[in-house]
Amino acid sequence: MLKPDAVLANNAGAITKMIEEAGFRIVAMKKTNLSSELAGKFYEVHKERGFYGELVTYMSSGSIIPMILEKENAVEDFRKLIGATDPKKAEAGTIRALFAKSIDANAIHGSDSDENAAIEGSFFFSQFERF
Repeated sequence: MLKPDAVLANNAGAITKMIEEAGFRIVAMKKTNLSSELAGKFYEVHKERGFYGELVTYMSSGSIIPMILEKENAVEDFRKLIGATDPKKAEAGTIRALFAKSIDANAIHGSDSDENAAIEGSFFFSQFERF
């Protein structure tokens, strides 16, 4: 999912190009906005953490672009492509090293497991929206 900072900075095309050039196939993609309520549901796993409120506010502050991607070993390869959460610690050439503004406005979200990818994908897409 491209986060509000990446979309606002007009980096969606460049980031999408990097994703495709890394061998991922985009199965579904859309530009949308999250209400505070939906952002809260998406990040509910972090509800007890100190940054939850700021995260919900940030994620509902502008447009996002969720995607469903396919590739052999997709989760692990995507986590490498996006880089460390803190862009200062992200390897050169990763999405976050190139496009993230801070640890909070870090341009992109990637699922951490196949199970979470399925849950997160179904949060944004029904089978009828896939192209």
